Amino acid sequence: MYLGNVGVDPEQPIEVWSKGVSNIIKKLYEVGQSIWCDNISRHMIDSGELQELIDFGVVGVTSNPTIFMKAITGSTDYDKKLHALLQGQSDRMAIYEGLVLPDITDAADILKPVFDRTNGVDGYVSLEVNPKLAYDTQGTIAEAKRLAGELDRPNVFIKVPATDEGIPAIEAIIAEGISVNVTLIFGIGPYEKVMEAYLAGLKKYHQAGGKLDSVSSVASFFVSRVDGRVDQLLKEKQDNGANIDHLLSKAAIANAKLAYARYQEVFEKADGEFAALAAQGARVQRPLWASTSAKNPNHSSTRYVDGLVARNTVNTIPPATIQATLEGGTASIAIDQGVDEAKALIDELESMGISIEEVTNDLRKQGVELFAQSFDELLANIDEKTERLRAVG
Repeated sequence: MYLGNVGVDPEQPIEVWSKGVSNIIKKLYEVGQSIWCDNISRHMIDSGELQELIDFGVVGVTSNPTIFMKAITGSTDYDKKLHALLQGQSDRMAIYEGLVLPDITDAADILKPVFDRTNGVDGYVSLEVNPKLAYDTQGTIAEAKRLAGELDRPNVFIKVPATDEGIPAIEAIIAEGISVNVTLIFGIGPYEKVMEAYLAGLKKYHQAGGKLDSVSSVASFFVSRVDGRVDQLLKEKQDNGANIDHLLSKAAIANAKLAYARYQEVFEKADGEFAALAAQGARVQRPLWASTSAKNPNHSSTRYVDGLVARNTVNTIPPATIQATLEGGTASIAIDQGVDEAKALIDELESMGISIEEVTNDLRKQGVELFAQSFDELLANIDEKTERLRAVG
């Protein structure tokens, strides 16, 4: 795999030419931020591309229904497996899992050395529960337990959305000792509830005799879409004569700065609630910055990488942004600077009638809908391919 014009010979073996790169990803790791790849496919696994990303310093993988929809519907890589599944299966969900679960287990096995080397801090791959269960607490709990049992890997996160119904599910799943990637967090309010659910789940797991260092969690805080929505609202204000230039494309990182400040208050206070659990081996729930590719073509490709560098965090970025980061990213701690200014910016938006709470709640709802839509498209594509393959025998 050639990641772009990074000043070295792409024909050289990766272990040779990667040493010639000023490897920002590894520098980010040195300052405390892990880079994960926000993509997975059968091609990535079979071609060795995933291993090459690991060689560059990528230490985890995330997936979601949209990623799998694009991977399966946009290629023929899964057709052979689908044909084999049709010999013994007719249930569309069983066929879906027959295509998807092997990607997760194979990626987990490739990442297992990273998991072992980092003592379980990194080396994870994530799989989302059925997005149709986003508003079903008990259904989410049952699905998470079933998937964790099916996958049976210590370095798999089960992804659960931070809906009102998802919050108690997160607590219950952590209490079972299942590692969770909490997804679709946009706002500070839901994020605080996510942290509370993690702590409550850890306490229950510990009281039941569980070993706290065997369970882990990340809280996936979505970033770039906040700028997209707030900028749209600001431009509506501009039409009415408001001065908005100093506010454009600033809300997302400001929102993330405030989220990181809350993380520090909850998990890094020496006398905080988490401290007693940490003494028993509990791991912090790291913030994971998601939706960090630049959606605005006028923005730098690494805008939501450079501006989100922080200790004890993860940034999950798609391959194109990994390439851009290698070519021109920076590795300076950024997110814990200017927190007061970030709060002032959010306050100014509120004074203009732009509620960050309303924006982020709407984005969470849209995120659930988009994942459910992708899931439906994927199942429809499986049905179409199933009919075609059966027709030709």
